[in-house]
This record gives sequence, structure tokens and C-alpha cells, in this order.
Amino acid sequence: MDLVRVLKPEAVKVLTSASSKKRLMQDIGDLVQNAYNLSASDVVNALMTRESLGPTGVGRGVALPHARLDGLEEVVGAFVLLDKPIDFSSVDRQPVDLAFALFAPTDAGVEHLKALALVSRTLRNNSICNKLRANPVATTLYTILTEEQSTQAA
Repeated sequence: MDLVRVLKPEAVKVLTSASSKKRLMQDIGDLVQNAYNLSASDVVNALMTRESLGPTGVGRGVALPHARLDGLEEVVGAFVLLDKPIDFSSVDRQPVDLAFALFAPTDAGVEHLKALALVSRTLRNNSICNKLRANPVATTLYTILTEEQSTQAA
């Protein structure tokens, strides 16, 4: 599995409006609706339900919100770079400025976990995170995420 299969270029965005976790989730919902034709309200509800189980802020400014959704046939993702970090109740209490959201079919088993592990590995790489933070253009962010990950696999 690689990020090119999970992430569409149109599902990558730089956000200037997110001022809270809830607002970020709404922005991700809109992004996913536009990129994958899923219901924004279903996306937001699924993300908030998952967050109620425990925060998905994994530390070092990174969040990996994820949820299962009816109507999906494969794992899909969305990536956002926030121009201003927000509180996300992360494990290290640091604000979040990089968020990669993953969505899986309700009956997805190992594929969902493989995708989550892939994204986690990618965003644990300090070099990749630094490049993402230094390049606030959606097309460049997509290239960094997909090329860096492809290069690592080679």
C-alpha cells in the first residue's frame, strides 16, 4: 500500500480558518465531501465519535483522525496543513498543524490498519514534516507526501 492509492491531490489543503478541533473536523468533512463525494456531516460525525474514544493527536504537531464510514469501498485520506496550530488534546500537549485523516469502509479489516501504519510512519519522519511545514502549497504538499513515501519504499 502507498499514499498515492489512499490520497487524491484534491484531498490536500492548506487551512487558514481552523481555530479549534471541531472547526478542523468540519473543514476535513468539507474537503472529503469535495474530493470523494462523501457526506460532510457523516464524516464529521464519524470523526467526532472516534475522538470521543481518545484523542488522535499523536504528538510533535501531528494528528491522525480516522473513522470507518458506510458507503466506502476502499481506504481514502485527506491531508491538511494548518497555518496556525490548534489545541488537539495531543499526547504531548503540543498544538497540531499537520493532520492526516483516514477513512475506511465499515468492514475494512487489515487495510485500514495498514493505511494507518503507513501514514504514521510517514509523519514520524522529521524531514518529511519539516518539508510539509515549509511548503504551504497544496500541490507541493501532495508531492512531498507521495514522492517521499514512494522513495522510502524503494
